[in-house]
Amino acid sequence: MTKKIIVAEDSSVIQNLTKRILSIQNYQITSVKNGQQVLDKLSKDNYDLILLDINMPIMDGMECARTIRSMDDDAKSNIPIIAITGNAKNYSMQDFKDVGINDYLPKPLNYDAMVELVKEYIN
Repeated sequence: MTKKIIVAEDSSVIQNLTKRILSIQNYQITSVKNGQQVLDKLSKDNYDLILLDINMPIMDGMECARTIRSMDDDAKSNIPIIAITGNAKNYSMQDFKDVGINDYLPKPLNYDAMVELVKEYIN
């Protein structure tokens, strides 16, 4: 069965590249631009992984991750979340863990590393 991933990223360039690369790996990709849209998608469907940009409009990745972890539905509240961030220096791994983020990828994205990390969490 095809694994489903949400890519939450406000940069169209990064979103499109990520989508293309993960689609080649036979993942089904849903792209959104902010944390609120992630929550909207999750309310309607189940996903296997979320790639979550930290700096997004409307609702950032930290708040989004916190909200997901507090959901009543166990399948949704335990979904693996990988943060994507251009300023990882501003956050420690502990900050990410505190809101329930499993792992993170720094920008500029290393797409080989991204594919490896996604496989680790999804298979």
